[in-house]
Amino acid sequence: MMCLALLVVLVVFILLYRWHRQNQILPNLSDKHVLITGCDSGFGNLLAKQLDRRGMLVLAACLTEKGAESLKRESSSRLKTVILDVTNSQSVSSAVTWVTGIVGNKGLWGLVNNAGISIPTAPNEWLTKEDFSKVLNVNLLGVVDVTIQMLPLIRKARGRIVNVASVAGRLTFCGGGYCMSKYGVESFSDSLRQDIIAFGVKVCIVEPGFFQTQVTDANLQKEFCRKAWARLPEEVRQSYGQQYFEKHCETIESTLSKSNSKLSLVTDCMEHALTAVYPWTRYSAGLDAKILYLPISYFPTVIADFLIGLYKPKPAHSA
Repeated sequence: MMCLALLVVLVVFILLYRWHRQNQILPNLSDKHVLITGCDSGFGNLLAKQLDRRGMLVLAACLTEKGAESLKRESSSRLKTVILDVTNSQSVSSAVTWVTGIVGNKGLWGLVNNAGISIPTAPNEWLTKEDFSKVLNVNLLGVVDVTIQMLPLIRKARGRIVNVASVAGRLTFCGGGYCMSKYGVESFSDSLRQDIIAFGVKVCIVEPGFFQTQVTDANLQKEFCRKAWARLPEEVRQSYGQQYFEKHCETIESTLSKSNSKLSLVTDCMEHALTAVYPWTRYSAGLDAKILYLPISYFPTVIADFLIGLYKPKPAHSA
C-alpha cells in the first residue's frame, strides 16, 4: 500500500509540474512579430485574428487580394498583410524584403508555415506526375523555401518555427502528394530542429486530425476524381470497376462531412507553440489524432494496413 501511495503522489507531482511548465507564457508578446502563411481562410485566417486579439504583431501572408482585404476588415490596425505565393521563390523573396523592412533589427519572432492544399488526392494509378507536383510544391517545397529564406530573421530573434504537418504525416490514408508532403514536413522539421537548436531557435510541429477547412472541400475533391477517372485507359477502369469509383467518391464525402469543425483546437496549439516559455516539439490536435490515428501509426504495418483497408472499397479485379 505504501508503494502504491508513493506512486500516486509521484504521478500527481509529475502532472502538476507538467501543467505548471506548459502554462508559463513569454513576457512582452506585444513586441513580437509573427508571419503566418495561408491566411485567406482556415487555420491561418483564424490564427491571425487570434494572435491579433492577443496583442501580437501579426504579418499575415495571403494568396489573394480578396483574402487579404477580408482579413484586414476583421482585425485591428496592428495586423499587416502581404500577398505571397509559396510556390514562387520570387514571391517569397519579396515577402522576405517586406518583413525585413518591418521587423528591423529585432528579427522575426515566429514563422507559421500553414499554407497547404489537399487536392488532388486519389489512388496513385489515377494520377499524373503533375498532380503530385501540385501538392508537393505547396505543402513541402513551399515550406522549405519560406523557412530557409526567413531563417536569418528568425535566428536574429531566437524565435520559433511552427510547421503544420498532419496525422497523414504519420499514417498514409490515400494516394497522391498530400500524405507524402506531410511525411516530408515531419522530416524537414526534425532535421531543421537539429540544425538550429544551437542558435536558440525552436521548431514545433502541429499534427491535426481531420478538420473542416476549405483545403478539404469534398465537392472539389470529387470533381477531380471524376476527371481523373474519365481520363484513365479503359483497361484501368475495368480493373477497378465502376462500383469502386462510386464507393471511393462516397468515402470522400463521408469522411470530410464527419471532420471536426472546431478549428481553434489547432490554432490553440499554434498559439502555445509561439507564446509558451517551454513549447512542445509536437502537438496533436483533435481527439481523432490523439486516440485513433497516432496510436495506429505505432501498430505493426500489417495491423495498420488492415484497419485502414476497412474503409477502402475493393477493386473489381482484386486478387
